[in-house]
Amino acid sequence: MNILVLGSGGREHTFAWKLAQSSRCMALFVAPGNSGTQAIATNLNIGVTDFKAIKSAVLEHHIDLVVVGPEDPLVQGIHDFFLEDDSLKNVSVIGPQKAAAELEGSKEFAKEFMMRHNIPTAAYQSFTKANVEDGYNFLETLKPPYVLKADGLAAGKGVLILNDLKEAKAELKSMLVDAKFGEASTKVVIEEFLDGIELSCFVLTDGKDYKILPTAKDYKRIGEGDTGLNTGGMGAISPVPFATQAFLDKIENEVVKPTVEGLQKDNLPYVGFIFIGLIKVGDDPKVIEYNVRMGDPETEVVLPRLKTDLVTVFEAMANQTLAQVEIEIDERAATTVMLVSGGYPEAYEKGKEIFGLETIADSIVFHAGAIEKEGKVVTSGGRVMAITSFGDTYQEAIKKSYQSINKLCFDKMNYRKDIGFDL
Repeated sequence: MNILVLGSGGREHTFAWKLAQSSRCMALFVAPGNSGTQAIATNLNIGVTDFKAIKSAVLEHHIDLVVVGPEDPLVQGIHDFFLEDDSLKNVSVIGPQKAAAELEGSKEFAKEFMMRHNIPTAAYQSFTKANVEDGYNFLETLKPPYVLKADGLAAGKGVLILNDLKEAKAELKSMLVDAKFGEASTKVVIEEFLDGIELSCFVLTDGKDYKILPTAKDYKRIGEGDTGLNTGGMGAISPVPFATQAFLDKIENEVVKPTVEGLQKDNLPYVGFIFIGLIKVGDDPKVIEYNVRMGDPETEVVLPRLKTDLVTVFEAMANQTLAQVEIEIDERAATTVMLVSGGYPEAYEKGKEIFGLETIADSIVFHAGAIEKEGKVVTSGGRVMAITSFGDTYQEAIKKSYQSINKLCFDKMNYRKDIGFDL
């Protein structure tokens, strides 16, 4: 098979790394890719939402399978674009069609889906500029903290959790009336706050059947002890130590099954990953959100634990034969720590040379915001690379990641030194 992975982050480097291990992967391309994918695949300088250029590349390189990394192309309908084009319709695409991608594209759509299919989640209401006063009134009925979510895609920054009612009202006005998140916050979902510990569940589905991948937990905040601004993720651990078998069974029966059955009932065509953001409230799982692709940095701990050939898995998903595939998982724990640019998630500088990569032996380095320039690997984004390690326990794995980080450096390099602190 000739395979194209769309995206440029740590998630896509991990996909490429896993796919390259398969004897069935003939030629591997990543668009646009990064310095990590460049070492194992052919990078194509194409944006993930430039469907016309993607079509040309698919035809030129005789691509059989397209793996969509980020959410934007899915929400914009890349799978539909392939199905509607005679020259592309026989190319397999891993990622849901546009109608189903609304599970991530619209918070309100996702909440309505959960309510319709009795999937446990927080109580909510949604508001627009026209009924902002009703939003203020609804906030008054809730206990703090107050959760405000921009309805559309806001690059992971559209969720605010506030303790002060006055501030919550001001932020609601800022989102709806002053368009704080642009188009994404023309509608805002206000939710009751759920108190518990978060984790992520990853599901593969071919539209009929499903397989559950290992759970993971990521760390979103920039500062130690989960303080400071939200980021795209500063590290992750898999499996989640507090997810007992009884709890995992609850997730499958109360969340995963009704989700996959709900997609079928609502006629939402889905071949791809369902990322379910969960919170454990007491002994019960509740859904915070759906994503229609793998998480990042969770991919960097979940995929390395997958022993099954990924090309075989993707082919089964595309052919609706997923039920026949045995998913084998490495029993060891995997952890990853994200190295980020100084200043991230706010303003940061790019183009800093990264030193020490050739010295890493005990960890896998997944490149994210890094590119090769004049023979050197330099920073090109906020989250620069993820350092993944295995261990018999997550404590052992995390220790290895930190030992590897000690051999790496770039100007103003930052990372969290407490990944796993709350477990």
